[in-house]
Amino acid sequence: MRLYDTQRSGNAWKVRLMAGLLGLTLERRTLSIDRGELRSESFCAIAPMRQVPVLELDGGGTLCESMAILFYLAQDSLWWPLAPVEQARVLSWMSFEQERHMKPLAQLRLHLGLHRDRRPEDADMRHHAAEAALALEILEAQLSRPGTAPWVATPTLPSIADIALYPYTRLAGMGGIDLAAYPAILGWLGRIEALPGYQPLFPGRPDLNFSTAETAAL
Repeated sequence: MRLYDTQRSGNAWKVRLMAGLLGLTLERRTLSIDRGELRSESFCAIAPMRQVPVLELDGGGTLCESMAILFYLAQDSLWWPLAPVEQARVLSWMSFEQERHMKPLAQLRLHLGLHRDRRPEDADMRHHAAEAALALEILEAQLSRPGTAPWVATPTLPSIADIALYPYTRLAGMGGIDLAAYPAILGWLGRIEALPGYQPLFPGRPDLNFSTAETAAL
């Protein structure tokens, strides 16, 4: 299988994380936002939604959107539970990630960390910061709930909900958020990073995880 991504896409990182944890090998085709490669005819021909990640399947055809790709990769594995009620809980937290968690964290990272075209005191950044704080408070409360397992959605094992929530939480510092205020989240991040097959954002180059310029090094 071939993954089309960009160097700093949190959504594409979810797919690489899932593949690594499942022991799957992906051929990585990293595109450049700076060079406009996501607008090229060749990419748009395989990516109807015109964004990464895109997973090209061995048997032909492609899958778009990280949530759909995680679901596909996790089939017949412990990352997708068998019980319908647990499946529903996983989907609940994945919906939370897309609607309430990723959006503010991604906007803060984009404008305060990567592009640096906003100031923390700007009205839209204050709004995103408040939304991000609420999302992290909800996640912290879930991971602190007495009598539950140390994972987000399922009682004994991590699920694709944990993978969905991981990247933009881990990168929150680029948007000016201090994760030291969330000890349960820090513990959860550490548990994910200790799993066999964990894939960092920049394999072998952790010094690049929070850098702001495109680089040829991968």
